[in-house]
Amino acid sequence: MNETGQRREYDLAERLLDYAARIVRLVEALPKTAAGHHVAGQILRSGTSPLSNHAEAQAAESPGDFVHKLRIGLKELRESYQWLLLCKRVPLVEPASKLDPLLAETDELIAIFVTSIRTAQKSKTRRESQSS
Repeated sequence: MNETGQRREYDLAERLLDYAARIVRLVEALPKTAAGHHVAGQILRSGTSPLSNHAEAQAAESPGDFVHKLRIGLKELRESYQWLLLCKRVPLVEPASKLDPLLAETDELIAIFVTSIRTAQKSKTRRESQSS
C-alpha cells in the first residue's frame, strides 16, 4: 500500500533502482581509508549490477538468456551481501546496525531472484517438453 492507502503495483525494476541508490549512498558514506576505498569499489560494482542485469533480462533473446542474466544478478546480490556483512563486522559504518535494513533488502532480493530463476526454468522445461 502507498501513503494514500491504494494498492501499490509491485515493480522489481523500481525496487532494484532504489537498492542501487541506497548502495551509492552507502559508498559515499564509507571512510576515505584504504579499506573504505577497497570495499567501496567492490560493493559499488556488485550492488548496482543487479539493476542492469535485470534490465538486460527483460530484453533477453531467449528463455536461456533470461535465466543467465538473472543468475548474474543473483551472484552480484550474494556478493553484495558479503560486502555488507564485512562493513558491519569492521565496522565501516557507525552504528553498524544502520546496515541491517540494507542487509534485509539484499536478502529479500536474493529470494526474489532465486524464485524468478526457478519459475523461468520450469517454464522453459515445460515449453521444451510441449514442443517435443
